[in-house]
Amino acid sequence: MTRHRCRDPYDWSALLDLIRAAFAYMEGRIDPPSSMHALTAEKIAQQAESGEIWAIGTPPLACVFLTPKPHALYVGKLAVAADQRGKGHARALIDLAETRALALNLPALELETRVELTENHAIFRAMGFSETGRNAHAGFGRATSITFQRKVQAR
Repeated sequence: MTRHRCRDPYDWSALLDLIRAAFAYMEGRIDPPSSMHALTAEKIAQQAESGEIWAIGTPPLACVFLTPKPHALYVGKLAVAADQRGKGHARALIDLAETRALALNLPALELETRVELTENHAIFRAMGFSETGRNAHAGFGRATSITFQRKVQAR
């Protein structure tokens, strides 16, 4: 399926619904709860202005938020609808992120995932990411998230 950049006007509520459904499996597994709970259609529209949002399908079947940082392109809110998993959508969006990082002259992709989501760690490692650090959310005395990076390469 074709990837497209999401810009106004766009059905931001459809993206919010996709993210909520795709992240639902985290409920009760991660502490603190996902930042997805604070996400609104308006905040998604703001992300599309300050960074980039890409999706596959209409209505969206998969999406990713991209935010340039000085040292990497940050990959956030990578979400794939449950009935679309295993079809290569996440990999396609990560490949797109690599293309965007190259266009922005950024040397790496960076993302974070929660410590408890070991299946995500395996998926990201299989896509060439390596762990670069662990962080604790405010008020926690233990690591709650893991940072992964992948160097980008021209294809």
